[in-house]
Amino acid sequence: MQPVKLIFATNNQHKVDEIRSVLKGNLDIVTLREAGIDQEIPEPFNTLEENARTKSETIYKMTGTDCFSEDTGLETEALNGEPGVKSARYAGDGRSFDANIDKLLDKLRGQTNRRARFRTVISLIINGQETLFEGICEGRIIEERRGNNGFGYDPVFVPDGADESFAEMDMSGKNKFSHRKKATEKLVAFLNSL
Repeated sequence: MQPVKLIFATNNQHKVDEIRSVLKGNLDIVTLREAGIDQEIPEPFNTLEENARTKSETIYKMTGTDCFSEDTGLETEALNGEPGVKSARYAGDGRSFDANIDKLLDKLRGQTNRRARFRTVISLIINGQETLFEGICEGRIIEERRGNNGFGYDPVFVPDGADESFAEMDMSGKNKFSHRKKATEKLVAFLNSL
């Protein structure tokens, strides 16, 4: 059986690598760059769902091709869900992982409640119909960076049930806990049911 072909509406190679590591050939995903689309799609909304939807709808309208997108946020309890939907630009529009982590650690300084979760929302459009999938990974924010793998907040996030930060894990280790993997598995199960 031919794998299903979908455009993944992202320019973030880290996200592409993570999702491809979960798919193992079930899906043929094509990045925006591979599809010849050189466009950054804005994420102006206040929810992960709306941002993911905007990206997938934009690409579907441009190409007429089935596609999906995702938006992910880190939500910390002590900061009322910050940085949340603003995770990539928490410290400003420069999208600096280091500056974002510095701001987060600074705001959590002295906090005993370090509970946090990563939440991913995938928006899939097949034949013009949208379906949403969510993946959540509960954990905590540690006080200093550990590890060199991953991206974003991975050096300061330790998932429940682990002793290492995401940045100390290889891809297979991270996939045991990953919010993005959970959402992607729901996407694959849905496609297999069609």
